[in-house]
Amino acid sequence: MPNSYDPDQIIRPEILALSAYHVPPATGMIKLDAMENPYMLPTVLRDEIAQLVVNAPINRYPDASASSLKVSLRNALEIPDNMDVMLGNGSDEIIQIIALIVAKPDAVLMSVEPAFVMFRMIATFANLQYVGVPLKDDFTLDLDAMLSAIVKHKPAVIFLAYPNNPTGNLFDADAILKIIQVAPGIVVIDEAYHAFADTSLMDKLVQYPNLLLMRTLSKLGLAGLRLGLLVGRSEWLIQLEKMRLPYNVGIMTQLIAETVLSRTDVLLEQANIIKAERAKMYRRLAVLNGIQVFPSDANFILFRVYGASEVFEALKQRGILIKNLDGTHPLLVNCLRVTVGTPEENTQFCETLQTILSETV
Repeated sequence: MPNSYDPDQIIRPEILALSAYHVPPATGMIKLDAMENPYMLPTVLRDEIAQLVVNAPINRYPDASASSLKVSLRNALEIPDNMDVMLGNGSDEIIQIIALIVAKPDAVLMSVEPAFVMFRMIATFANLQYVGVPLKDDFTLDLDAMLSAIVKHKPAVIFLAYPNNPTGNLFDADAILKIIQVAPGIVVIDEAYHAFADTSLMDKLVQYPNLLLMRTLSKLGLAGLRLGLLVGRSEWLIQLEKMRLPYNVGIMTQLIAETVLSRTDVLLEQANIIKAERAKMYRRLAVLNGIQVFPSDANFILFRVYGASEVFEALKQRGILIKNLDGTHPLLVNCLRVTVGTPEENTQFCETLQTILSETV
């Protein structure tokens, strides 16, 4: 008699307990939920990319080392010459590689809470213990709690986003450096929103041997390419490269990213427009009754409103999709997150939100 195969008997229980990362459908909606750049590339650049597609040798595997793209990234992002670069299929793959390489029995991956949800999820994937240290009520770093947790748990790796997602704020740089100094393992700084923050810890890589720094091109307008990078000392990246799957960055991603990076002025101009719109949106939200708006150094704004889940659904019914964080963490009760879109999208969001709030008074 054939076996009755049961996934519950085969799959690790901690994986069975997980829910898959949910990406809601957004067809026909004003999409302000995923921290994407709302602007297309200029026509002349898109035409150049179209020619790349025509002539790309997609019958061949891509350059496994992506050496030409790495040169472009070094120049565009001002990566120190004495630091190595590893590329990933988005930052998620890099986080996973780091988690896998430190996954000894009883090893700990540490971050703050609330933080980027993939830190916790990937820790589970890699069979690591996860420790999340709560932020203060104003979403600032609780340095004393972090230092105590480091002493207690001796984490193999600490992930900190700078600015933080989903809160949008920059942690105190001196506090981060103190964490790096006392950490017994790797400290990874995720600078996904670097273009909107006007600050970086890139210049600290030379000073701190256990520091690694992540970047992505997703928030700059190339989210569809799925390109992330890790910068750090060769002694770390030589080991991490062993875990990177061959040909993980496709030929079209390499060709298009290299072409766009030759026009970083376009990306930075769009980032400046988004920053200006962020300031306008912040001011508009701040004057609405019943809204608490949190400062942001990213391309999104976190705000708190009574009945957040109902407000989220009301926006969705009116064709506007943002991110509902209510119920995801005690510090995020009644919190929603909105990506900064185009001026027209931002105006429609603010006016619609105001209408919804007036209807509930």
